Amino acid sequence: MSVPEIMQFCILTKINIAIAQPFVYNVLIRVSSPTWKAHLPERSKNNMYTVNSIRNVCLLGHSGSGKTALAESLLYMTGAIDRMGKNADGNTVSDYDPEEIRRHISISTSVIPLDYHNVRINLLDTPGAFDFSGAVMEALRAADAAILVCSAKDGITVGFEKAWKYCEERNMPRFVYISKVDEDHSDYNATFEALREKYGNKIAPVVVPIWDASHKVTGIIDVLNKRAYEMQNQKRVEIDVPEDKVSVIEEFNGALKEAVAETDEALMDRFFEGDDFTYREMITGLHQGVTELSLFPVLCGSGLNCLGSLMLMDHIIDLLPNPVQGNYHKATTADGKVEEFVVSPAAVPCAFVWKTVSDQYGKYSFVKVLSGEITSDTTLVNARTGETEKLGRLYTMCGKKATEVKVLTCGDIGAFGKMDKVKTGDTLCDPRKVVSLKQIPYAQPCYSMAIAPKVKGQEDKVGTGLNRLNEEDPSFTLVNNAETKQLVLSGAGDQQLDVLVSKLKGRFGVDATLSPAKVAYREKIKKKVEAHGRHKKQTGGSGQFGDVWVRFEPQDEQDDLIFAEEVFGGSVPRNFYPAVEKGLQEAVQKGPLAGYPMVGLKAVLYDGSYHPVDSNEMAFKLAAILAYKEAMPNANPTLLEPIGALKVSVPESYVGDVMGDLSKRRGRPMGMNPDHDGNTVIEAEVPMAEMGSYAIDLRAMTQARGSFTLEFVRYEEVPKANQAKIIADAKNDD
Repeated sequence: MSVPEIMQFCILTKINIAIAQPFVYNVLIRVSSPTWKAHLPERSKNNMYTVNSIRNVCLLGHSGSGKTALAESLLYMTGAIDRMGKNADGNTVSDYDPEEIRRHISISTSVIPLDYHNVRINLLDTPGAFDFSGAVMEALRAADAAILVCSAKDGITVGFEKAWKYCEERNMPRFVYISKVDEDHSDYNATFEALREKYGNKIAPVVVPIWDASHKVTGIIDVLNKRAYEMQNQKRVEIDVPEDKVSVIEEFNGALKEAVAETDEALMDRFFEGDDFTYREMITGLHQGVTELSLFPVLCGSGLNCLGSLMLMDHIIDLLPNPVQGNYHKATTADGKVEEFVVSPAAVPCAFVWKTVSDQYGKYSFVKVLSGEITSDTTLVNARTGETEKLGRLYTMCGKKATEVKVLTCGDIGAFGKMDKVKTGDTLCDPRKVVSLKQIPYAQPCYSMAIAPKVKGQEDKVGTGLNRLNEEDPSFTLVNNAETKQLVLSGAGDQQLDVLVSKLKGRFGVDATLSPAKVAYREKIKKKVEAHGRHKKQTGGSGQFGDVWVRFEPQDEQDDLIFAEEVFGGSVPRNFYPAVEKGLQEAVQKGPLAGYPMVGLKAVLYDGSYHPVDSNEMAFKLAAILAYKEAMPNANPTLLEPIGALKVSVPESYVGDVMGDLSKRRGRPMGMNPDHDGNTVIEAEVPMAEMGSYAIDLRAMTQARGSFTLEFVRYEEVPKANQAKIIADAKNDD
């Protein structure tokens, strides 16, 4: 159908042509494209979106860059909300958790579905604070593309660099969105030039701002169509392209044509011949360039007045891949083989659980349907447990609002409730094709604190509450350290742990405190000694008598006690040997210096005596303990501390600061090597007792550009100068 035919249809059916024109224009673009089937919005028979008309996009960027404000503006422009919320007011759709409202930051990923031009855009608004990177990892598994938000006021930040790296690791198509272009002290040009300098000519502007004589942004220009717009009462109005911008737009438009020409040899020949490309060819080429990662479109706008929001959604539909074209997945079959998983609406049902919410609103398991479709009565197999699960009610989520639906189609994101046995990372499959998709790569927790209730007797409540919270945030760990008798909470940083403590109180009514986690020291002797232990007790009737001589010897590399006997002549009957060993095993749990376990010890029973009536196992056990207590102070005891193998990855400019800090922590550098990201990896051995706050300190030293891993390798003797304080602290704890 031609444009005149469509206009005639509008007249006959009494449709306002002015209202119909933008929609007609949008449809004609897609129908005229060679890849129109991949772009054409469709609905299935049950009125749900088909895989071709779904876009799953995550918002990434530094905290405060404007991601949540952008999500609000998109909701408003699509009519999903009639009033935009503000982060400062705590009334945005994305940040609904009480902790998010109180702190004015995003803590978890929110799903924001947008219905625009008959396309479902599932927008995933992720946290920008580094302590909540686990939520970002979840969103990256559910998304097929990303929008990296970069503030025109702050330029390229650490959060933006990390987001870019995440996308590079996953070969994920992406846009760059420069936000806050209309705010004071913003500089679009400086931000764009910084992007070009860092990431090269693949950075391609498709939307640029218009600013007046006072450098205040008043509108934007669509580079592809050479059209200009401004916002009037939060409505987009087309205006004339300013004369001083015509040459700039021609330059940018020519750059886009060159980028399109590079996607096809025939187009490249035409480009050199000076031919113009049709809009259809431009859209097709740009889409191919974005999908192949040879082009990263740059858009801009303002979340506060919705400038650029409609144009952003237009480009999401036109240029970003649908779920079939998006992320590739690797799956492990039931027989252990790894194969490529193909997203297909015609295949048997399969869904991946990428997020869990377990709060006062109930438990929801967020899924992305990767093949087939699922309904409320679909029965699937959990590849992790092998158990069959009937799904029950299905929902689409918009922030905290759940809307029940009958079906979720291939590529779509939704949730189901009350599935207690289903966890984040589970793959739910048709029994005919059971596969397990790769788990979400959460970062290893690097910051640990001991957690305890303020009121004694509520330890179980703390553990139960944290286990519930762990269902929705698997990025932290909880370990009950029997040696130090502490419940140790480990995460990405102090902010994450503080949020967990606040959630414990808000959801479960348990007040808890955090304190430094104790270090698991050891004790060892350095000299061979012999000691006599005699237990004699007479209380009327049969008494108790045990008498032993034990030789204690240091061992170089042996944690467990070595027990041996060299008794001659039956001075100690053989049946009492186990009692002696048992007594020594019990005694070595507390060393003589600070009460830490004794390691590297060999005990040899070589003499003793017994009473034919009063001797028994208990008497010999107690005699062995007495021998241990007599010997240890004379055996030159010393403290051992755990030593960790540290790998720190930092930009070259921070190497000096990091090395200086390691020397203060008694670290021993082992070498330096470059990595594939252009950073320097410093390897060192360092006492783990000095590393309690390292995650926070390294972040401060390197402006959050540094990262590290720390793994226990062995125990070493603590320098004498440090032993006195450790012993004193241990006695104070007792």
